[in-house]
Amino acid sequence: MRISLFFVMIFSSFQMTFGQELNCQVTIVNDARLELTNVEREVLDQLETVVYEFMNNTKWTKDKFTVEERINCNIQIQINEIPSSGSFKGSLQVQSSRPTFNSSYNTTMFNYQDDNFEFSYNRNSIFVYAPNQFRDNLTSVLAFYAYFIIGMDYDSFSDKGGTKFFTEAQQIVNNAQSSGFSGWTSNEKGKNNRYWLVDNILHELFTPLRECTYHYHRKAMDMMYDDKILARSEVYNALNMLVRLTSTRPNSLNVLNFLSAKSSEIKNLYEDAEIKEKNDIVLLLKRIDPANSEKYQAIMN
Repeated sequence: MRISLFFVMIFSSFQMTFGQELNCQVTIVNDARLELTNVEREVLDQLETVVYEFMNNTKWTKDKFTVEERINCNIQIQINEIPSSGSFKGSLQVQSSRPTFNSSYNTTMFNYQDDNFEFSYNRNSIFVYAPNQFRDNLTSVLAFYAYFIIGMDYDSFSDKGGTKFFTEAQQIVNNAQSSGFSGWTSNEKGKNNRYWLVDNILHELFTPLRECTYHYHRKAMDMMYDDKILARSEVYNALNMLVRLTSTRPNSLNVLNFLSAKSSEIKNLYEDAEIKEKNDIVLLLKRIDPANSEKYQAIMN
């Protein structure tokens, strides 16, 4: 019994030191108009568990994470259509956050709705991620977002620190190019899909966005507890980095996604700021995201 207990303690210690990277909550919902059979409900319940285990138990990197260091994220799969048995169509909402230094506050890192989502899943199917090949769409989509979430997190702690993870996500895109599933190619209608998400983030033109991500989190949000006024000035400096980018690539997917994730947070940060400080940040936000000027005007209230 002592030997068994010893190995349990060693295993628990190993898990604490070498835990996986993600702390991912998973929910699967269906459109209220979609009538499910009992079998379909059972399959979706099982799928929810399998996705949870896949995201949380896969070792996505070679880095060491303690349990406390895992990246908090959420995935919600909405099923809108079941064209045939084992075939599903719907959307995927992906959200991740990270804690700010010396506080209990969590700042949103990534919040994106993927409407180009279809997959196949049969009861007792096993997820196996193979880095260099496309096996099935569901596994590839989940792996893509796992690496994108990790890349965003690393970018917030060091300048362009997430590059190798975004490169992994781009390789998943490349592997899926000829799969026939939507969301993986450049020639689809609009530029709101997985292909453009990772293509933009790795493009040299978008370097200011990645520099903004690092500066916003390490120089501003992580300093908010020590000096809120100084931290707000660093928020302004970080967002000002986007002026040149938005003048050449207005309404780009990644910039709009970043601003959407931060808009409520910025409003709260400036709630007790002086009028001039509020006015400066509102003018800047309207300049880099004119389509949402009315939303940013609310900061002045």
